[in-house]
Amino acid sequence: MKKDIIIPKVENVYVAALQEWNDDFMEKTWYAYLINDSYEKLETVIVVSNASGILNGEERKTSMLRHAFVEVLPETAVKIEMIEESVLALDNSFMVTFFKGNTLYDKNFIFKAGTISEGNVTEIPVIFKDGILVK
Repeated sequence: MKKDIIIPKVENVYVAALQEWNDDFMEKTWYAYLINDSYEKLETVIVVSNASGILNGEERKTSMLRHAFVEVLPETAVKIEMIEESVLALDNSFMVTFFKGNTLYDKNFIFKAGTISEGNVTEIPVIFKDGILVK
């Protein structure tokens, strides 16, 4: 029974954090992006994000944010949300669920506490800017 369930592996889909100028705050701010580095479009995409961990000796957990995208075209990226500076010290989780054809995929992408920082940036595929990538 359980052995008959096939869970497809998510490939060429990533979540990245990029720092961009924010005119509202007049400073650089981190933003999360969903990257489709495949040759197929992603359909009915749902992203659920939250942050959790220990901060100042106390257990902290943010509320869940939900985002939906009708489709993410091949070799493109879509902005998910701004990442508030106060949650960078927590584990930031992005649960991504989508269809490719008739197959449902899902994966939890986690930025570990403290990994979203300017010292950890590398070039991000598809966007070709510096940021932090979670595979």
